[in-house]
Amino acid sequence: MQRPENGSLPGKPVSASAVELATLVEVADTNPMGNIHGGVIMKLADQACAAAAIRHAGRICVTASVDRLDFRNPVHVGDMVVLKASLHYAHRSSMEVGVRIEAERLQTGQRTHVASARFIFVALDDECKPVAVPPLIPHTPEEHERYRRGEERYRERLARRQQEKNNASPPA
Repeated sequence: MQRPENGSLPGKPVSASAVELATLVEVADTNPMGNIHGGVIMKLADQACAAAAIRHAGRICVTASVDRLDFRNPVHVGDMVVLKASLHYAHRSSMEVGVRIEAERLQTGQRTHVASARFIFVALDDECKPVAVPPLIPHTPEEHERYRRGEERYRERLARRQQEKNNASPPA
């Protein structure tokens, strides 16, 4: 596994920036069926992932893209939404952060997998320019696998952006 040159920044383990966020679903968060709006889930996921990215980078980070967000189950009024976010991969100034979203029935403690997502963040300096982030140090086999797959997705996104740039029509 190659790590990008990030100056003399010391690496950080995945656990150093992991975040768990929980919030109660209220009526204002839901549709007429009593299920949480997908946009509310997206906002919470973005917040949890941003917190993990900022912890890792030690800098303000902005959302660059959402790689994917797959909804699996509904969340109802009165449920607790629990979001667990952690870095999968860090490159020079960008980071892939994954989040698992669960709904907990507070009366029973039963949890259901609601959605999973991957967000891409970029760390910014005081002039709002991209700045280097510490290398990510995976420790567990699961973290190593997420890192490997995150690196593959990074290269795929880079190739896709280059292809799009090459296919862009010249200005009229």
